Amino acid sequence: MDTPGANRRIPFSAMFNFRDVGGYRGHDGRTVRWGRLYRSDSLHRVDETDRAAFAALGVRTVVDLRRPSEVARDGRVPAYDGLAYRNIHPEHRSWAEQMYDPATSLAGFLVDRYVALATTGAAGLAEAVGLIADAENAPVVVHCVAGKDRTGIVCALTLALLGVSDTDIAADYALSTEASARFSAWLAASMPEAADPPAPFLASPAEAMPLFLDELRDRHGSVEGYLRHAGLADAQFDALRAHLLE
Repeated sequence: MDTPGANRRIPFSAMFNFRDVGGYRGHDGRTVRWGRLYRSDSLHRVDETDRAAFAALGVRTVVDLRRPSEVARDGRVPAYDGLAYRNIHPEHRSWAEQMYDPATSLAGFLVDRYVALATTGAAGLAEAVGLIADAENAPVVVHCVAGKDRTGIVCALTLALLGVSDTDIAADYALSTEASARFSAWLAASMPEAADPPAPFLASPAEAMPLFLDELRDRHGSVEGYLRHAGLADAQFDALRAHLLE
């Protein structure tokens, strides 16, 4: 198993969950390539302080999973030359409509939300994974607001297709909890009047992601079966493995 967090986090001044998804062991003992797929919290905070560091990554494509209303509210990644931008929102109910009860399981709450999102947002999730599968788009950064839920689902689906173990997928997902703590500290310092985000917005309990993936397998036979049902073709699965595994 890859060491959680080792060589993954790429520090920026106002992004807290930007990290490389490479290095995990996949199919046939092959390794997920470094520097091809990144995940992050919202990139609208990229500014001149971070422009050189962002440019050094050579990113070609940004996949923004936020709602159009979130993009309108906060803005998007700067329109740098050579950078393709896609806003793909997997349709799902607002979490504000489904309040978390602290007396219940946080992991269970998140799994229920993820399964619901995977049901209503299947086409958007498949479109995002399809963009990652195309080598011409790489390096790709996938992000949402916090970079842990919608982004976590897309990255988990991608890693599962690459043959990465659920243990490693869960460890990658759980790294977002540390990033959320950094974001909370920044938010408190920069906007002290802002209320603390609810627990589901900050935590990424490792056990949630394998439970979510198991639910997809129960319903569709495999993660590949789920994404095939959502619209991806076998050629895209092959392309994903060809350019993201070494």
